[in-house]
Amino acid sequence: MRSIRFAVAALAAAGLAVTAASAAQADPVKIRTSYVVPVANWASLLLEKPELLKHQGKSYVTEAIRFQGTPPMITALAAGEIEIGDLGYSSLAFAIQNAGLSDLRVIGDDFQDGVAGYYSDQFFVLNDSGIKTVEDLKGKVVATNAGGSAVDIAMRAMLRKHHLDDKKDVTFVEAAFPNMKSMLESHKVDLIPGVPPFAFNPDLNKEAHALFVQKDAVGTTQMIVWTARAGFIQKHRAAMVDFMEDSIRVARWYLDPKNHDEVVAIAAKLTKTPPALWQDWVFTKKDDYRSRDMQPDLKALQANVETQQELGFLNTKIDIGKYSDLSLAKEAAARLK
Repeated sequence: MRSIRFAVAALAAAGLAVTAASAAQADPVKIRTSYVVPVANWASLLLEKPELLKHQGKSYVTEAIRFQGTPPMITALAAGEIEIGDLGYSSLAFAIQNAGLSDLRVIGDDFQDGVAGYYSDQFFVLNDSGIKTVEDLKGKVVATNAGGSAVDIAMRAMLRKHHLDDKKDVTFVEAAFPNMKSMLESHKVDLIPGVPPFAFNPDLNKEAHALFVQKDAVGTTQMIVWTARAGFIQKHRAAMVDFMEDSIRVARWYLDPKNHDEVVAIAAKLTKTPPALWQDWVFTKKDDYRSRDMQPDLKALQANVETQQELGFLNTKIDIGKYSDLSLAKEAAARLK
């Protein structure tokens, strides 16, 4: 009898262990995303349409975390504090080369600059500045958001195209995008980059004009990409495909012109700004290009990283193809055909 009771107890314990393991395995995977600019970055918009996140709370749960810039995301990815890093192409290269994240993979598109028929970042000078050509910037002060950023690299590339030394012929001053307009107006700087929504400020467009656009300098730019670490993708592939499916569904909703008025209302709510600021351009052809299937332009991304190296920001060449896994987004998009 004692041996029978022991066997029954052992079987019961084993059953409990299996049940507990199954429950743990069934727990939704936590997928923490990151973003910098509300509305501009997809991660800031996903949870505004919960009814489109069909797998949320089932195979995964997501959370959007805001960062001041993309460099801190590299640290967070390395520490396992986020699962998806919303990295600019320049930060992606720094993460691979400087932070040693050789397992980082590009998994999706956030937005692109300079795609034919869509917006390209403008670089503004005052109408009365006397600056008519890029060559006229010699001896001037230009504003950048950060050395080595996407817009910073575009400016330096444009200067070199016009035979100006970006380290000797001009002075770079770092400033936050919201402060650049006032710096230009007060003549503290002579040129500023204009990114949405700041580029559409009506007062700026009355007082200043674009000397050139980013496409003139570097062609199409794969500005921001979604990235994740290979180990996480391999371990949680099914949940990641579900997440990408939901993200693509949401992206298509925002990009559908019939939803424009609701999109404008969401943008105004998230940024606490008037709807009129967004009405004329957000998610239209006046805005940056975004892929409906969240497929990044790897050819453009490779060219962007090579420009980064040519300007001295990288020590070695990086083959972007080795650091990309677009199969998740492709499988997810195929479900929605």
